[in-house]
Amino acid sequence: MCRLALKSANEPFSPYEVLTAMEAMQEGYDGSGLGLLLRGLEFEDFKYNPNFPVLSGIAHTEKAWNTIKDYMEERGYELKYDHRFHHEEGHIEATDRFRYFMRAYRMPPAFRDKSTEEREEELLKTRLALRALSNDDNKITVFSFYPDVAMIKEVGWPLQIGNGLCLHDGQIKSRICMAQGRQNTNYGINLYACHPFFIQGISTMTNGENTAFVPIRDWLIGKQIPGYMGYQSDSEVFTHILHYTLKKLKLPLQAYKHIITPLNSGELKNHPQGEFLSGLRQACKRLIIDGPNAVIGTLPDETSLLVMDQKKLRPATVGGREGAWAIASELCGVDALVPDRDPSSDFQPMREHTVIIPPHRKELEIWSQYDPFPSIQAA
Repeated sequence: MCRLALKSANEPFSPYEVLTAMEAMQEGYDGSGLGLLLRGLEFEDFKYNPNFPVLSGIAHTEKAWNTIKDYMEERGYELKYDHRFHHEEGHIEATDRFRYFMRAYRMPPAFRDKSTEEREEELLKTRLALRALSNDDNKITVFSFYPDVAMIKEVGWPLQIGNGLCLHDGQIKSRICMAQGRQNTNYGINLYACHPFFIQGISTMTNGENTAFVPIRDWLIGKQIPGYMGYQSDSEVFTHILHYTLKKLKLPLQAYKHIITPLNSGELKNHPQGEFLSGLRQACKRLIIDGPNAVIGTLPDETSLLVMDQKKLRPATVGGREGAWAIASELCGVDALVPDRDPSSDFQPMREHTVIIPPHRKELEIWSQYDPFPSIQAA
């Protein structure tokens, strides 16, 4: 099993805080990878600006670094903010790391007044184009390109990587930090296999094994939707299913649970939206998961979520207080992230629940699959 941790707070905090909390769960990962997603980002003089998307990743050689800079300039992006990671020797095991980057660009003039959908499409195309430029002699790893988001991934132990990149110096902060300590079970050690995964502002990370991975992957690839690719991890499909639910089907967040773990026919007969949900289950039957899985995710508006599969064999707990909340694979992880909470209000979801930490962070929202979701009820 991997170990997952998420903190969401009104006041920006250092990702090193989450890495420190991961130490409480260190028996659950093996050093084969760490992934961080930062949302509500602050670095250098940068704060959120929809016109300044942030590109994050690794240039493995000087040639790759020059390729990235040249390509972004040719595509019309103007560099505005550039965080240069300070390195402490002896912490990062990999040797082919010329530069980790986190760079905010001004959108090309042609896209500054476009719709959100058009801008997101352009950012996705640019990220995929950079990834396609990578080869053995010119290796480029790109994790995200989106406003207000950055990702860091590396092979090694969480605190070891945090120290190696000087994440303890407070120069990078965010209102949300997702972290996964990877336990390599099915695939080779690959930076793209580290959770969280990301597409157009949507990100998820998973603890478990997706035994229905192959049919889900093939169905998603068959849709020929840009960005549905890679799959170095069987958990990447969870991100793409959430993206498909929200961006392509235009359904509310609560529908995600109905797609990956639908109610059975008997339960749907008694559901106020049973006819619609039966049709949704049939249309998306290839996306039904077979766990065990616990899935944690975040959305562009800083909503966070937690869902479990039917088997509920990968635990996760959510707890916190107004202004600060945490989700973790183990209770000790929540304790470390938000120690000044009332632990009697902690919640462990059952198979039918979607736990939502809304952007206002005042309280948890716990939604059940047995409840109707308002947008369909109103229709």
